[in-house]
Amino acid sequence: MAMKRAAGSSAIRSLFSSTFFRNLHVSGEKKKIVGVFYKGNEYAKLNPDFVGCVEGALGIRQWLESQGHQYIVTDDKEGPDSELERNLSDAHVIISTPFHPAYVTAERIKKAKNLELLLTAGIGSDHIDLKAAATAGITVAEVTGSNVVSVAEDELMRILILIRNFLPGYHQAVNGEWNVAGIAHRAYDLEGKTVGTVGAGRIGKLLLQRLKPFNCNLLYFDRIRMDPGLEKEIGAKFEEDLDAMLPKCDVIVINTPLTEQTRGLFDKDKISKCKKGVLIVNNARGAIMDTQAVADACSNGHVAGYSGDVWFPQPAPKDHPWRYMPNHAMTPHVSGTTIDAQLRYAAGVKDMLDRHFRGEDFPEQNYIVKEGQLASQYR
Repeated sequence: MAMKRAAGSSAIRSLFSSTFFRNLHVSGEKKKIVGVFYKGNEYAKLNPDFVGCVEGALGIRQWLESQGHQYIVTDDKEGPDSELERNLSDAHVIISTPFHPAYVTAERIKKAKNLELLLTAGIGSDHIDLKAAATAGITVAEVTGSNVVSVAEDELMRILILIRNFLPGYHQAVNGEWNVAGIAHRAYDLEGKTVGTVGAGRIGKLLLQRLKPFNCNLLYFDRIRMDPGLEKEIGAKFEEDLDAMLPKCDVIVINTPLTEQTRGLFDKDKISKCKKGVLIVNNARGAIMDTQAVADACSNGHVAGYSGDVWFPQPAPKDHPWRYMPNHAMTPHVSGTTIDAQLRYAAGVKDMLDRHFRGEDFPEQNYIVKEGQLASQYR
């Protein structure tokens, strides 16, 4: 049951944070936890730290089952006959990742009468209908910071791959070819180029720090300006107007969360404001971009290269236009699921589950929905 907080009323505030919410429970109660991850298949046995797959199950199966909890792990998440759907009605906790997201819609939330907690093993909870979760009194949390380094490093790699025109050279090597001109005519140095990040949260800041040694001109657009000392240290300039920043950039990196305000933000009109020949890197969310607008801009040359690992939906269908557009360097959603990141977000999930079972709060920065209130970036 959800209630609206009445300003100044400590009695209602107390009720709001206690017995009226579905995530509160009797200590020691046995729970049903459903984890939705991608399959490791033949790769699952190659690395004992590969815990982010179905077979690895975040490394918490023995711990959960030793306490009497039921742990269902699957990759089957789509449609009315999926294993996720079959386990909705009595699930207390659903764990999912951004890499193989379980789309928890308002309809699914209505079916899940016992649902208390939705955990994202990683960063980014836009696969959940957050307003529906808030109305239902369900806590939503993620492992904030768990893959910041992983994604920022991947973004830097993608910038270099695009600006140096790396992929055609690799394909020549694989295919037994040797045509220097076919690579060199559109290969550049990163030094001296202007790189702008749309969003300067944890990942955006880290990317800017990583870019500083390359002697780029660094710009950032964000709803909140960073600390002046950090801004000076990084050497990044704050841009108040996104439309004014875009034509200045040789490279644009998307680092903003997917919200109602950013969904479809980069449509045909927004892309037209970028300079011709711009390179775009997007490891944030695919739905921030207008799919066809990106494909068209790559085809007509306005965008000289597009790289990222986020699509909409995920997994991307075989006929997704980004698979076939020219000058792209797309991959499946892998930037935030390195082995190091998996160990971090698995540990974070275990910690939050342990706190949940004990009736304790999570680290405040991990909450996306708490006591019916959405985190500020999703409001």
